[in-house]
Amino acid sequence: MGTSKQIRVLALGIIQSGDRIFVGEGYDPVKDSTFYRALGGGVDFGETSYEALQREFMEEISAELTNIEYLGCQENIFEFNGKQGHELLQLYRCDFADPKFYEAGRITFAEGDRKKDALWVELARFRSGELRLVPEGFLQYID
Repeated sequence: MGTSKQIRVLALGIIQSGDRIFVGEGYDPVKDSTFYRALGGGVDFGETSYEALQREFMEEISAELTNIEYLGCQENIFEFNGKQGHELLQLYRCDFADPKFYEAGRITFAEGDRKKDALWVELARFRSGELRLVPEGFLQYID
């Protein structure tokens, strides 16, 4: 998550299977709070958000994407780890090319020097408020 005084552009992929969504799990130590967000990452200079989405999924969990459809852009101003962040999120609906990912449990992957987890979570847990999906308003992009 961006915490510098610059706006970051990210590409995020919404992958849904029935009543579940595939998300990354995050933790804010200052707030002592767990949160979830669609996977993806930063768009590099000279790279389209479409290309960044594919690259990030390949780098993070060695997954190829298919049926990639642009949904829109969402602005996200937030606080993480005690610092303000500002992001422009390019949102895509997509599917895994390999069906094995739909059967996966928790997938641990490295992002820089940090270990992160990705997993399937039932949408009802976000809709009920039991779990927190970020950014706010993100559920409007999910069927």
